[in-house]
Amino acid sequence: MARRDYYDILGVPRTATEKEIRQAYRKLARTYHPDLNPNDKAAETKFKEIGQAYEALSDAEKRKLYDRWGHDFEKIEQARKAGATAGAGGFDPTGFPGGFGGGSSGSSRWTATDFGGGGTAVDDEMLGSIFDQIMGGAGRRGATRARGEDVDHPTTVTLEEVFGGTMRRIQIAPPDGTPQVIEVKIPAGVTDGSRVRVAGKGGTGRGGGPAGDLYLVVSLKPHPRFTRDGDDLTTVVDVPITTAVLGGEVLVPTLKGTRLALRLAPETQNGQRYRLAGQGMPKLGSDGRGDLYAEVRGVLPTGLSDRERELFAELASLRDAS
Repeated sequence: MARRDYYDILGVPRTATEKEIRQAYRKLARTYHPDLNPNDKAAETKFKEIGQAYEALSDAEKRKLYDRWGHDFEKIEQARKAGATAGAGGFDPTGFPGGFGGGSSGSSRWTATDFGGGGTAVDDEMLGSIFDQIMGGAGRRGATRARGEDVDHPTTVTLEEVFGGTMRRIQIAPPDGTPQVIEVKIPAGVTDGSRVRVAGKGGTGRGGGPAGDLYLVVSLKPHPRFTRDGDDLTTVVDVPITTAVLGGEVLVPTLKGTRLALRLAPETQNGQRYRLAGQGMPKLGSDGRGDLYAEVRGVLPTGLSDRERELFAELASLRDAS
C-alpha cells in the first residue's frame, strides 16, 4: 500500500509555514490521542501516522529532503553522503522521476541515463542490485539487513512536571522477549506535541540491522489555574473592587507554589494584565524563562451592610451628577 503524502496527513499545503504545520499537528494529535480514544486501533494508527509526518516536516532539513525525494529521502540521503556509485556514472537519486517513492509515472523501468550512464534499460531486478550495493544488502530484492522501525509512545504530563522536568518509566520488549523497564527523562520546557527521542529502544532490526528509536510523544494536561502560550503563563487573580478602584497590593500564585506581591495601579480595569518577568515556563534547552501574566478579575462585594449600601448609593449619585 502506498504511503500517504505527509502534507495530506497534516492537512496543510506544501507552502505551509512552520507555525501552520505545528498548529495542524497539535490539533490532530489532540483529536487522535490514544488517551482520548481508548481501544481504538484506527485512532492509534492515525496518531502514529501524524507523528511521523510532523517529525519530517517540522525539521527544516528533513522537509527539504522530503520535498525533493519523497518517502525514501532518508535512504537516499544516506546513500548520497556515502558517495556510492553505480555503473559508469555517480549515483544521482534526483534522476528518478519524482525521486524514489514519489514518482507519478508508475513505470518499472528506467534507462541508465537516469543513473548517469549510457542508454541501457534498467529494470527492477537491476535496481534492486544497485540498492544492495548502496544500502549494504538491503535493496528492493528482499532486504536481509534493515534498521528497526521507530516506535511512538504517548505520554501525558502535567504543567508542574513540565516546569521542573520529570521522568517516565517505560516498558519495552527486547529481542529476547523479556520485558524491560527503562527510565526516560522529559526535559523542562517541553511543549504539547514534543517528541523525546530514546536512541536504539524502538523496533528490532532485521538481519542484524540496528534497532529503531523510541519516541515519547508528549501531551500536556490542562491546568485548572494556569494557561500556557509558548513559554508564557497566564493566571486570573481575583481582586476586590475597592482595590481595583483605589489601587493596592494583591498576591499572585506561581507554578512553583509560591505567591508574589503585585501592586495594582488605581482604577485598574477588569481583564487588565500585569506582566511578571521571568516567572513563566523554562525555555527548552536554555536557562531562560518566559513571563507570567496576572489577569485582573474584579470581585463585587456581597452581604452589604446598610452603611455600605448608603455609600454605594452616594457614589452612584455623584457619578450621575458628573
